[in-house]
Amino acid sequence: MRRTASADPVVRLEGLSKRFSKDRPALLDGLDLELRQGEYLAVMGESGVGKSTLLNLLAGLDRPDSGRVLLEGVDLATLDDDGITLLRRRAVGFVFQAFHVLPYLSVEQNVALPLDLLAVGEPERTRRTHEMLEALGIAPLARRYARELSGGEVQRIAIARALVHRPRLLLADEPTGNLDPRSAAQTLAQLRTQVKANAAAGILITHSRAAADTADRIVVLDAGALKPFSA
Repeated sequence: MRRTASADPVVRLEGLSKRFSKDRPALLDGLDLELRQGEYLAVMGESGVGKSTLLNLLAGLDRPDSGRVLLEGVDLATLDDDGITLLRRRAVGFVFQAFHVLPYLSVEQNVALPLDLLAVGEPERTRRTHEMLEALGIAPLARRYARELSGGEVQRIAIARALVHRPRLLLADEPTGNLDPRSAAQTLAQLRTQVKANAAAGILITHSRAAADTADRIVVLDAGALKPFSA
């Protein structure tokens, strides 16, 4: 089911700054950004410039030194840890570089985890899980344990899990690094499709120009700032 359009941004950054050492420049320095429903942004940049840190701040996994992150109008700084956890569980889909798939659960159980946490009942949970397994091409693996699968297959499990609860904000950190070109293209198309179909906002962190080109626009994180991409 598609969400109705809204003039309010899904996510807004206001003067966001983060440093990890007083002796070094800020990793992120006064970032401002707005993403509205259906917008899909690619962020490129060299290793170590703060791309993953930016995603952690957006998801409330880390706290900024200054500035604000607003998700659907909620300032994350006003929430305690439990409040951030509940908001993240409902509104954020996160594809981590390290996957964080649970090896002793089946593929189906891993993908269904966000729906379990949101207490989505049967048969809706089963229907949505199977739809996402089909979309990512891993339906034949549904009953297999994650520990038995290849890195590329596990990566697709992580992506399916991030999308299954139809998040308002999708954060993808190098989501196709372990996929062959054909699977990567299918996965990138699915990420874009889900952002658009669910009127969500999406941020794709990538080193790949081909992957970045699937987004609506590209920015580069450099010297603590987000700058327009120029080929």
